[in-house]
Amino acid sequence: MAELSSQVRYSKNVLETIGGTPLIRLNKVTKGLKAAVLAKAECFNPGGSVKDRIATRIIEDAVARGELKPGGTIVECTSGNTGAGLALVAAVMGYKAVFTMPDKMSQEKIRLLKSYGAEVITCPTAVPPDSEESYYSVAKRIVEETPNSLLANQYFNPVNPLAHYETTGPEIWEDTGGKIDCFVAGIGTGGTISGVGRYLKEKNPAVRIVGADPDGSILREFFYTKKMGKGSPYLVEGIGEDIIPSAFEYQYVDDIITVGDRDSFNMARRLSREEGLMVGGSCGSAVVVALDVAAKLGKGKIVVVLLPDSGERYLSKFHSDEWMRENRMLDAKQLTVRDFLQAKSTELPTVAYVQTTESIHTALAQMREFGVTQLPVKRGEEWVGRVLEGELLDQLLAGKVTGEQAVASLMDEPFPVLSIDADYADALKLFSSGNMAILVVDDGDTKGILTKADLVEYMLSEIG
Repeated sequence: MAELSSQVRYSKNVLETIGGTPLIRLNKVTKGLKAAVLAKAECFNPGGSVKDRIATRIIEDAVARGELKPGGTIVECTSGNTGAGLALVAAVMGYKAVFTMPDKMSQEKIRLLKSYGAEVITCPTAVPPDSEESYYSVAKRIVEETPNSLLANQYFNPVNPLAHYETTGPEIWEDTGGKIDCFVAGIGTGGTISGVGRYLKEKNPAVRIVGADPDGSILREFFYTKKMGKGSPYLVEGIGEDIIPSAFEYQYVDDIITVGDRDSFNMARRLSREEGLMVGGSCGSAVVVALDVAAKLGKGKIVVVLLPDSGERYLSKFHSDEWMRENRMLDAKQLTVRDFLQAKSTELPTVAYVQTTESIHTALAQMREFGVTQLPVKRGEEWVGRVLEGELLDQLLAGKVTGEQAVASLMDEPFPVLSIDADYADALKLFSSGNMAILVVDDGDTKGILTKADLVEYMLSEIG
């Protein structure tokens, strides 16, 4: 290998670029808060996540102990990020890598691991951790059957929290000049929050350490009761557990707050769209908690929230509008008129209407046929008015009109028109102004009619 001049600045390999990630102030999602919220952006690591830090330390420790020899195989059960870090290490150091993953993980994560040359085995999510099919058990079995192999064992390896005690914690302390008031992180293995928490509390016992736990995980319940609860399914990846990892040193944690999937995913999407930070779902969980904590603090206080990974690994999941709709995860504020229109019954015509020259009887017959109480009115191809069932019947019963009379004589102002890509707030504003229906257009073409009842029905069924 050719020698380089001492004046050339470079890293000997990609592993030397791990760590030293930046603190980035959040500005838009924190609107109205007096305290500053700084994000520790771990997506700047070469493997794209915070897990690069523990991957190098775990392998270096195993080699030093003689537990892993040249040409050996690294095995781990992973939600994807630790696997990426270990696969990176394996590629540089010349090891084989085999990973087991829950089947709920994104295809991007699986493809990423394979791109490093690793073998990936997916296992069912909906099984107990001690099941022979669980990704924990399968990883252990592979190690038992494979000579010169190592189970990285991130959940129970003391090197996990130690790596963060030695790197992540000092970086945060130095970058904040020791002025940090609270640290927030999601809890999976517990290594990050434990290692950082231990370091910061040694520097200043007053620093609060707060964890984010998915709704369905058992970690928060265990933290407060020391009893093993029963978990339930959730969609956010990388945090939450149905076991209690020994890497989670909960004595360094002050509080744990539960966050649901919808809040996590919508906050992650906001971070991308409002802050330019393309991050994962567990990052959204942590920021939801960080904002809650910051709201209780005054001016000059600093909250640091750790964002563990990149959102590029979730493009087919919550960063996809279609996936969010299918899984009923969209925040009402992010809904468009298109969402409401697509949810309507397909049995109705695009728009039921009458022409100005058609009779009141025809209009009432249309309303009965389609089960509606109002119809827009056209003159040729132009929308010029609307007729209401109640008003037509009242006028008929009072003898003021006949059924053969044209609807033009009783029509009111036309329905307002709204673009199909208009957002929820625009539709709500029109309905709040007394309008009972809206004509929806797309590039000049009428695509349907949306009523206040349609919006309410959607909100009750899709958003809950």
